Amino acid sequence: MSYIWLLVALGGCAGAMSRYAVIQFMSARFSTAFPYGTLTVNILGSFTLGLLLGSQWDAEHKHYFAVLGIGYLGSFTTFSTYAVEGLQMVQKKRWRSFILYQLTSYGLSIGAATVGFLCGRSMNS
Repeated sequence: MSYIWLLVALGGCAGAMSRYAVIQFMSARFSTAFPYGTLTVNILGSFTLGLLLGSQWDAEHKHYFAVLGIGYLGSFTTFSTYAVEGLQMVQKKRWRSFILYQLTSYGLSIGAATVGFLCGRSMNS
């Protein structure tokens, strides 16, 4: 087994713990049913991954990218939690929150990835 697998695993462990900490922090800070924690980690992760890819860091530093891009950010961001939280809103018929969550999650995450990518590209120029 290549040590890259170990790097991905270590990054994934740190990313999962960071995600948990951010979600707990946001839940304590905003006492509402809206999933601000998951939204926050997905936007931050999207920006950071866009930044790494835009700077071509993935091609130049494969081992570091394995830890940070694949392991850490792959574990820090969470599509499964996003999906379950959306399903719970539908089940509770919280339509307004559901639509707001979908639009902000997709829009802000894609926007953050784009801004990160462009920032990364400008760092290479």
